[in-house]
Amino acid sequence: MKTLLSGIQPSGNLHIGNYLGAIKHWVELQKKYREFIAIVDLHAITVPQNPKILYQKTLEIAALLLACGINPKKSILFVQSHVPAHTELAWILNTLTPVGELERMTQFKEKQERSGALAGLLNYPILQAADILLYRPDVVPVGEDQLQHIEFTRTLARKFNNRFGKTFKEPKALLQKDAARVMGLDNPAKKMSKSAPSPNNYIALFDSPAQIRRKIKIAVTDSGSEVRYDQKIKPAISNLMTIYSAFAGLSRAQIEKKYRGKGYAEFKNDLGELLVRRLAPIQKKYQTLIKNKKALLAILKQGAKEADKTASVTLRLVKERVGFVS
Repeated sequence: MKTLLSGIQPSGNLHIGNYLGAIKHWVELQKKYREFIAIVDLHAITVPQNPKILYQKTLEIAALLLACGINPKKSILFVQSHVPAHTELAWILNTLTPVGELERMTQFKEKQERSGALAGLLNYPILQAADILLYRPDVVPVGEDQLQHIEFTRTLARKFNNRFGKTFKEPKALLQKDAARVMGLDNPAKKMSKSAPSPNNYIALFDSPAQIRRKIKIAVTDSGSEVRYDQKIKPAISNLMTIYSAFAGLSRAQIEKKYRGKGYAEFKNDLGELLVRRLAPIQKKYQTLIKNKKALLAILKQGAKEADKTASVTLRLVKERVGFVS
């Protein structure tokens, strides 16, 4: 069975955009791949974090991933900092990486403006490359905005292999082209974001029914009242139709036909109810999991143990190649 690696930061609130754009696909890919799914807490601290909130968010994300369908019997779910090999390999890869390459990374340029030029932020792509290369995955599922990071990782793998001998597999990007691209409810020009300043930007996976209905009700719409898909002329209603389509399993044409002559109010009311119904099973499982901290930690501990088996083999080989005394 081929191997896959994915990671998710324990920051902000996981929302329907994360679910439709990534998590839902991870669940489906469990049938075809041996998955390593890392909760990347080391990446999270490249910007200031409240320790208590970081701890709680790490457990919340683990519980939500399991509630969404990640099966610990099929996938290896673990916390990044529980596997020391990540930071060890990152340091070795640091010695092969020109600073200029890091400064050109899009993510560094964007976050530098908001949080300043911290060394951890600059080295973020190297740690991300280490996360990937440790497990020698065949593919890494990403959106188009992450392609630069995959190419950076492939470049580092080639550099190491050319200098020290064949060690790393060059991972391929598994583009999720069919993934729904969900935009912000308050700004359809930008992607829905768990770090958005306003909670009205997103529907969190654990939002209450009342919160879901309210957020959909106040979501921005376009002029007119026709429920019609047109990203250029009607970007706001088109975004809501994308959400409806993904959760209802209906095509855009079917949605347009269903709401012909009915207007935005009825459509938004139905969308709110649809989301309440679809998220209810996830929320029920989540509440059960988050209340049993001991069982949740046991799953993460076992995941780290399994991840370390693979990571330690790779790291041992890397150290031999570099010339470290074992």
